[in-house]
Amino acid sequence: MAHKVSSRQWIKLVAVYALIPLVLFVCGGDFGWWQAWLYSLLIVVIGIGGRVWAELRHPGLTADRQNSENIQSAKSWDKVLAPLMALSISYPLVIVAGLDHRYDWSPDFSLWLNIVGFFLIALGYAFAAWAVAENRFFYSVVVVRTDRGHVVCDSGPYHLVRHPGYAGNILALFGIVLALGSVWTLLPVTAALAVSVLRTVLEDRALQEELPGYRDYAGRVPYRLMPGIF
Repeated sequence: MAHKVSSRQWIKLVAVYALIPLVLFVCGGDFGWWQAWLYSLLIVVIGIGGRVWAELRHPGLTADRQNSENIQSAKSWDKVLAPLMALSISYPLVIVAGLDHRYDWSPDFSLWLNIVGFFLIALGYAFAAWAVAENRFFYSVVVVRTDRGHVVCDSGPYHLVRHPGYAGNILALFGIVLALGSVWTLLPVTAALAVSVLRTVLEDRALQEELPGYRDYAGRVPYRLMPGIF
């Protein structure tokens, strides 16, 4: 039986997404920075909108993602990697990008590079949101709950890669570098990429060992993050 999402859980979710743009503007020190405004719009609208979409399709998913029982039952390595990944794909990026903008560490990026970056961000975040909305068991930690009917999701973006949520966020990482015009942001992007790939490998291994039907699914969809590559 799904848990009912509370107002407090929604407030917590909105606060997480709202804090990212706030940190970006505080570090950047420029409220006329149009790239920061557009990025803020994308992450808030797609992030929160995607979670609302997922909750409408799978009532209780938002509560399940914050469920302490699931978090306590998570793999020991994921109790470290899950929060580390959530942190690495957000705050370090906007801190470095904001400081870079404030102190002009990077050369100016052309407008067309900014546009390409925003396209990658929008595409990546939308793809990740689609993954959450498609998978009833898109928990925030790696845990297999066969006692609650946990089954393999192989529809939507899961027909393309086995971990579309991670894939979408990774695509957005490189978009942030271009959209916010910060070469130095490649440093936290590299760290976030390493954490994401490591978690993908460990999660995929755990699912193949414990989730019924996942090995067959892996045979049908051979790539974890990027078709033809990995």
